[in-house]
Amino acid sequence: MLTKYIIYTKCLYNFFLFLSLTIFFFSTAKVHGKAFDINNVEISKPFEINFNKNEVIDEGFRKAFNELIYLVVSSTDQKKINKVKLSEIKATIDSFSIKEEKFINETYYVNLGVSFSKKQIFRFLEKKNIFPSIPLKKKFLFIPILIDEKNKDLIIFDNKIFKEWNKNSESYHLIDYLLPAEDLEDINLIKKNFDFIEEYDFEEIINKYYLENSIISLIFKNKKEIRVLSRIITNKNVVLKNQAFSNIDIDNQDEVKSLVKDLKLIYEDHWKKSNQINTSIKLSLNIGIKSSNNSKISEFEKALEDIDLIYDFFISKFDKNYIYFQVIFNGTTDMFLNLMSENNFNFNTDKKIWVLK
Repeated sequence: MLTKYIIYTKCLYNFFLFLSLTIFFFSTAKVHGKAFDINNVEISKPFEINFNKNEVIDEGFRKAFNELIYLVVSSTDQKKINKVKLSEIKATIDSFSIKEEKFINETYYVNLGVSFSKKQIFRFLEKKNIFPSIPLKKKFLFIPILIDEKNKDLIIFDNKIFKEWNKNSESYHLIDYLLPAEDLEDINLIKKNFDFIEEYDFEEIINKYYLENSIISLIFKNKKEIRVLSRIITNKNVVLKNQAFSNIDIDNQDEVKSLVKDLKLIYEDHWKKSNQINTSIKLSLNIGIKSSNNSKISEFEKALEDIDLIYDFFISKFDKNYIYFQVIFNGTTDMFLNLMSENNFNFNTDKKIWVLK
């Protein structure tokens, strides 16, 4: 018993020695535009004689990598990524930090933050012929309307899908749903348009919420078959999606949960597609900035770091008048100019080397 205690104590001592060195040399909280940051990665493992902290950290890397893939890759393309080697994952990591760790009942708990290099992640996905998406989180107005075609009736606020919708969400979900407030005027307006509900634009209701993105789901129930017509509005673009779900009982709580999960996946994939990055396009741009304007140079570099479509940038040369940047952009010249204009940067594009005004 004493021998076992001594071995355990030595293990504990060596662990804390290793921990202090790990935190000193490797831990970082640096956040920058060239990285994808995954935080609150929680791992636990029993603290036994053969405990190996490296294995716990490696498990955290895998978990963080999977969450990142869920964030930037559509569900169909996620199937192309399987059995990724740990060495491949580590090659995409810029840094990691230990946010918190503790022992409870001889179990080790750790909370990690992992920063992945955008460039390395894009290269990894490009090799698998996958175009990633910008992980842009956005609020959507969501109105689910349950329609009973047989009885010519509709339910908005008292249907199970409405009640279930915001109960569960995943950390990698990009869409934050705002459900409408119960409003008798809105109900009457929708019922008034019942006969041509599939063509109705819902603008009078949507405009009350001052959101540029919205999803109206018309859920038609017929025995155990459900048809969902989704009117998805993003940045004034309207897309209609029509899905059928068989063997669904809208009064069964578990089946409603499954339907909600499937619909959220469809909407997440649509949002990802609208923010997809074509990494096969690598537009090389040469930009000159007056070397005397230090603040403008710093602001320009910061903007480049924060734009996900920027694959890479660096200073290619400089002279007494200008500093010259080479920028690699995953898109067209018009897209680049529009993005930079949104950040208050405009260029003289008359010559091969563009000059920042």
